[in-house]
Amino acid sequence: MSGSRFVQRVNSFKIRYLSGHRFLYILSAFVGLAVGLAAVIIKNLVHFIREALQNGFQGDYSQYYIFILPVVGIALTVVYIKYINKHPVGHGIPGVLFSISKNNGIIRSHNLYSSIITSALTVGFGGSVGLEGPTVATGGAVGSNIGRVFKLNYKEITLLISCASAGALSAIFKAPIAGIVFALEVIMLDLTMWAVIPLMIASATAAVTSYLFLGQNVLYSFQLTEPFKMGEIHYYLILGVIVGLLSVYFTKSYIRISDFFEKIKGPWKRLLLGGGILGVIILIFPPLYGEGYEVVNQELRGEYYHLFENSFFEGWHQSFGLLVLYMLLIIGFKVVATTVTFSAGGIGGIFAPTLFIGANAGLLFGLVLNQLGIDVSVSNMTLVGMAGMIAGVVHAPLTAIFLIAEITGGYELFLPLMLAATISYGTTRYFVKNSVYTVQLAKRGELMTHHKDRNILLMMKVSELIETNFKTVRADDTLRDLVHVITTSSRNIYPVVDDQHNLKGIVKLDDIRHIMFNQEMYDTTKISDLMITPEWTIETTDQMEEVARQFSESGRYNIPVLQNGKYLGFVSRARVFSSYREMLKHFSDD
Repeated sequence: MSGSRFVQRVNSFKIRYLSGHRFLYILSAFVGLAVGLAAVIIKNLVHFIREALQNGFQGDYSQYYIFILPVVGIALTVVYIKYINKHPVGHGIPGVLFSISKNNGIIRSHNLYSSIITSALTVGFGGSVGLEGPTVATGGAVGSNIGRVFKLNYKEITLLISCASAGALSAIFKAPIAGIVFALEVIMLDLTMWAVIPLMIASATAAVTSYLFLGQNVLYSFQLTEPFKMGEIHYYLILGVIVGLLSVYFTKSYIRISDFFEKIKGPWKRLLLGGGILGVIILIFPPLYGEGYEVVNQELRGEYYHLFENSFFEGWHQSFGLLVLYMLLIIGFKVVATTVTFSAGGIGGIFAPTLFIGANAGLLFGLVLNQLGIDVSVSNMTLVGMAGMIAGVVHAPLTAIFLIAEITGGYELFLPLMLAATISYGTTRYFVKNSVYTVQLAKRGELMTHHKDRNILLMMKVSELIETNFKTVRADDTLRDLVHVITTSSRNIYPVVDDQHNLKGIVKLDDIRHIMFNQEMYDTTKISDLMITPEWTIETTDQMEEVARQFSESGRYNIPVLQNGKYLGFVSRARVFSSYREMLKHFSDD
């Protein structure tokens, strides 16, 4: 049976037996299963590559191979993208957000596998990034392409993409609640029961799939040895501020380094420079090799000696001052290592590096307090630091709280997790308005938020609202010519264009009403004498927020639309409002 006939039979079955939202529930379960399998494949690929490399590079000089291995992995990624895939592979979550806001929910089909391959090469060879973003990108592609196959509308496709994103986080971290919260907090536009049920189905299905293939062990192993004490609450608040400031450092450094590399022409130059910097950083600081999950797990037990293994600083842990300096360097250079991994051409996610930095910041803060004679649990500080860092960098405090609680089983520390995440988020937002995921989209005016009115305007396009039934005239035409045009037109505005269709001005019927019946002026009055230059014009590339602002400030009912100076038509206030109401009704329908 051909694919098209299968889809036709499914659609026929849907119409007969699956009315309402039931078909979407089935699709969300399938999406969750597919995303869960994608997470399993990515994890196993990375594990296979690492095992092969560790077995192949052993001996007295094995620690020096980590200088070149990440560069090789990124080079293979660049080669795959440039010569095999032949299409760009986006960085996970930003690509998903862009597809929702500006591409009608369409994610190209190569993302079903390209993010898996490229992230496995990048992370498997030691790139200092994680696997969450590529898993979300793969999941988003699954949801988008399923929606397109079954000819779902934009709202339903967006829901499936969100289900896939929830399932991706759920499967990679085995955290189904955090997956749902992530989709609602970072991906989704609005919270309705229509959306929540499919999200729950997809997230649970993805988590079960991950458990079946990867076992039931949590990603981070945490045992609560010291309960939370209310007398220590102020230390967790201080930690929230610290990781909030670190989140600002992470975001601003990420943006600046990325902007610097974007100015370098050619992928190979970026690879050589970024790969070289990454290799040197990892050679000097071996804990920055790869995702860093093993390092974080040891730190959750309050251990830090492993940070010095196979490094040039093995004796530094004997001096507390040198220990503090080394850990600060580890935290600072992790941001650089992560950013140059991306900038050099690698594909990966932000979550793992963010958790690594948060864990080290919390551990260091706990050690400093203990050194000052203040008895606090270092492992608890480590855990709470992870939540605070996620809240600050990703701008998702609820996701941070539930993610850390789920992946570590640390629900006993829910209150300090909440406090640190909230303080960190508030601190970061004071200095940085957008997360590393959304800053580029925000610059281009393409970022959707939970502000429904703004989102509706963002989805509206100028090109779809242009009215072209305005009769045009030439500047050297006479009043007689204009009167003839008026008799055949239902409009009261007449654009004046030249032979190249450039807009020269407009003539308003109200402005000539007092002379239009004066036949003595018909042949002596030129259009150029009657036309005025429009104060307000709209470009086809303008966002609808700008269009709405122009209507509000100008008080006009019609504004001309140009494309590179060429006249295309007019956009009317009435049509914008009508289109807005239709879209608002559609997206508010539960």
